[in-house]
Amino acid sequence: MRLVWLAAPEPTAAPPQVLVSVSKRNFKRAVDRNYLKRLMREAWRLNKYRLVEAEGGHRVAQLAIIYTGKEKKPLALLEKKLNSGLERLLTDAGATPGVGSGS
Repeated sequence: MRLVWLAAPEPTAAPPQVLVSVSKRNFKRAVDRNYLKRLMREAWRLNKYRLVEAEGGHRVAQLAIIYTGKEKKPLALLEKKLNSGLERLLTDAGATPGVGSGS
């Protein structure tokens, strides 16, 4: 899973706009892509509070969550990877905007 973000001009308490993407190259069937996108949206829904409740606001205006795996994974694993990516994002977004990635 890869996270890409754009910084906000000033810290904000509003949640960022989120894009969820799964490559057609790795998953030819739309059913599989839609399934993974649904799981990633659910993982985001359950964990977005980490970003929204950051002390003093956060600097993320837009966030893209891109699935880079070659096979389907369960929700628990996707949620774990998203959490580690959000932790990195919270530490990196305060310093410099750009691209971050989780595994």
